[in-house]
Amino acid sequence: MATTTPHSINEIENSRRHILAVRVEDVDGIISRVTAMFTRRGFNLVSLVSAKTETPGIARLTIVVDADEHSIEQITKQLNKIIPVLKVVRLEEESTVSRSLLLVKVNATNENRPQVVDAANIFRARIVDVAPESVVIEATGTPQKLRAMLDVMETFGVRELIQSGLVALNRGPKTMAPSQRG
Repeated sequence: MATTTPHSINEIENSRRHILAVRVEDVDGIISRVTAMFTRRGFNLVSLVSAKTETPGIARLTIVVDADEHSIEQITKQLNKIIPVLKVVRLEEESTVSRSLLLVKVNATNENRPQVVDAANIFRARIVDVAPESVVIEATGTPQKLRAMLDVMETFGVRELIQSGLVALNRGPKTMAPSQRG
């Protein structure tokens, strides 16, 4: 039987997922530089999504990491040292809207197709492809919602799936972009 020391229990309790929003100059190699920093420092990168922003030449990275408070501070400091990084913001779960995309191919024959479609509709998912023995379902939502949908779909038989990393924005008027005149 394995034993756990009090030190490791504290590490587990203090570790949780954090979402970082990072504005960067959209230059060649920026993703490589960011991921290399995680690799060099031994930080656990859960997901990274890169996307264009409302400003030409500026991209936004949404990074999800498993880390304790000390590590998240170190990650933020290290990210700020990378030259094309313009701003790093830690998003708090209660004041953030976040979503992932899930594509899942589910067994669906003439006999069970209506039940598969009904199950997808419960989760506000869309059928995006139909084949004689399967359907592809597209769903967006929180990781918990997508997990719940997968639990239901597993009863029909999941053939294949892929899930994107998280994208997230702060709720309300606050933005990461420099203020713009309207």
